[in-house]
Amino acid sequence: MPEALADWLGQVAGRAPHRVAIRAGTRDWTYAELAAEANRLASALAASGVGRSSCVTLLDLNGPATIALLFACARVGALFMPLNWRLAVPEQQQMLADCPPDLLFVGEGFLAQGASLAAAQPGATPVALNGTPPAGWLRYGDFLARAVGAPPIDADVGPETPLLICYTSGSTATPKGVLLSQQALAANADHSVQLHGMTAQDVVLTTLPLFHVGGLNNQTTPALRSGATVVLHPKFDADATFDAIEREHVTLTVLVPAQLTVMMAHPRWAQADLSSLRMITTGSTIVPQHVIRAVHERGIPLVQIYGSTETSPIAACLRPEDARRKAGSTGRAAAHCDLRIVDEADREVAQGEPGEILVRGPNVMLGYWRRPEASAKALAGGWFHSGDIGHLDADGCLWVDGRKTDMIISGGENIAPAEIENLLLESARVAEASVVGVPDPRWGERVVAVVAAREPGALNAEGVLALLDGRLARYKHPKQVLLVPELPKTALGKVRKEAVRQLVAARAAELVTPRTTAGATS
Repeated sequence: MPEALADWLGQVAGRAPHRVAIRAGTRDWTYAELAAEANRLASALAASGVGRSSCVTLLDLNGPATIALLFACARVGALFMPLNWRLAVPEQQQMLADCPPDLLFVGEGFLAQGASLAAAQPGATPVALNGTPPAGWLRYGDFLARAVGAPPIDADVGPETPLLICYTSGSTATPKGVLLSQQALAANADHSVQLHGMTAQDVVLTTLPLFHVGGLNNQTTPALRSGATVVLHPKFDADATFDAIEREHVTLTVLVPAQLTVMMAHPRWAQADLSSLRMITTGSTIVPQHVIRAVHERGIPLVQIYGSTETSPIAACLRPEDARRKAGSTGRAAAHCDLRIVDEADREVAQGEPGEILVRGPNVMLGYWRRPEASAKALAGGWFHSGDIGHLDADGCLWVDGRKTDMIISGGENIAPAEIENLLLESARVAEASVVGVPDPRWGERVVAVVAAREPGALNAEGVLALLDGRLARYKHPKQVLLVPELPKTALGKVRKEAVRQLVAARAAELVTPRTTAGATS
């Protein structure tokens, strides 16, 4: 394995101290400055009694503090928990109650929210990163003043030491705290560097939230391991993204399908100078073919990755040279990973046959925080059971078909929602689509399509079904349609299936049973 994660910044600083590590707004942080900040933070953490078995929480938009705290926690062996700032206070409180922090760092835009969290966690010391802190809080500068000398070295902190706890999005169930070790982040960085051919000359644009492994680990931490420059935006904005790509000559970035959809709908998409981009990386959900085609038409390879919070996330990846030939695939197993596709009895299926995707490798989680039964089930036999359905082609490339828990069984037939959703999303009139099953006394389950039109009034229920005519077996066609302004989504733009099911149940009276599609327009 490579050098200890806590040493990554120092290693690069030793070679190129003045190279820019992070460009955030108008401030550049060199590797020497970022390494010094992380070391000072580590010393202050240790002076505050934070070490192994401690937890440090952060509530803020993307910024250098997130990166510095991650590396500081790696030094002292503490758990780092970046909170999803888009969640409501009760949701955040649930996570903090599950894994109580010793320190709570809060950015200026979240001080009121942070005050509520701190009140519910009297054992946590709140620290204001900036702004005017509430009474009784520490200012960030005062916290740093606790640092005395070099950060201590704990000989018991090693590759298997837990470093990152990220709570799952809760798209299908109650969020669980995923424990990722220092080794997992290092192995994931290997995967990313290999996939992207990443070097110190790269300029990486990060717009995804760092509270998610997609924003933190797809490219950001690997870039800092490689000595590249990270252009860090507080959050995604289409104009700011176009500006950064053109002005900073960005070579690599991650844009999930929801972001790409916004970019492609923007007036600047057709004429923006994207010539510096070597590739765009995407993932987090099944990527519609029309999105893939639109990126390729701009002359940029769109490479997909497959993974989850539990895999740090890169478990499989599509190489740029295969981006067009294997469009829609998530590529082969990453360097340190093994993949299996199995049936309900955990037996490997034949090539091309669908089954559950299993992953094994050093990038896989240690387990779920304080959930031994869930951990044992997810990691049975030494393999992470993803709950995703996919198949391998003759070249060993992975194609993701959907979620195991999303499968609809109607009249004894298995129906994959993703197959229907992808066809609906091919229409320029459809902005978002999600397909779920609801109980049916005759069929067991019936198929319901929940659709958001791109323009109000652009579609009716008959028009939705017309999009599937002649393209899908009739038994797979939705029996009912619900038209909505938008679908409930996670922070990465992934549709929250459980919330969609709840929406369908709550608005059952509004479900429309389409008439014959004869003569309907699409």
